[in-house]
Amino acid sequence: MEWIKSRLDELADRDTTYRQFNTRILATVAPQTVIGVRMPRLRRLAREVERSPDRNAFLEELPHASYEENQLHAILICHISDYREAIKQVDTFLPYVDNWATCDAMSPHAFKGHPEGLFCDVKRWVGGTRTYPARFGVGVLMKYLLDDQTFDEGMLELAAETGNAAYHDRPNGSYYVRMMVAWYFACVLSQHPAAALPWLEQRRLGRWVHNKTIQKALESRCIPESTKTYLKTLRWRHGDGDF
Repeated sequence: MEWIKSRLDELADRDTTYRQFNTRILATVAPQTVIGVRMPRLRRLAREVERSPDRNAFLEELPHASYEENQLHAILICHISDYREAIKQVDTFLPYVDNWATCDAMSPHAFKGHPEGLFCDVKRWVGGTRTYPARFGVGVLMKYLLDDQTFDEGMLELAAETGNAAYHDRPNGSYYVRMMVAWYFACVLSQHPAAALPWLEQRRLGRWVHNKTIQKALESRCIPESTKTYLKTLRWRHGDGDF
């Protein structure tokens, strides 16, 4: 869609500082594909595209040429109200996702209220060896299946298995998946500590995920200081042996 690309160019910061910042934090994205459009402007543009007759054509126009087009695509998926349509669009787009920010930007409103079906889809996303479907699946566990009504301890097993798999389809794929797994376990620690703590006490996670989970938990404002003090004693240090 040429008019969308023109609008992105119009919305880009004239000061290149923001673009340079994005190229630094998006290590897997080619710098020349980053235009430098801030997220609030992308969200406003998404509303324009949503109302235009070109909306469906844009979603079908894959792969996109720029990072911002991918972000715009992710935002449009968030706006979908029908659950099955949201799943369909996620499945279509995930093979083209090439960075953590676009992956994490997909939080479809339609996912709320469908825990059983969503968990089945999560198992499908994390069941292969592709980086961003796996990261997305663990992110869905964290965003939509963590409250008292939807959480199940079997989800921890699934997340741990995902963190132990190898991902070579994208640069540093395993790093980006394991970072999400650690983030997920830290969130479970804040809401369901009795379920998550044994994984650290028994050292059932890989060394990197184990220590990153503790790091993220220590940074959280949702975890009591007494728990943080205990978590510090559970760090896996050099010389302690391997998992």
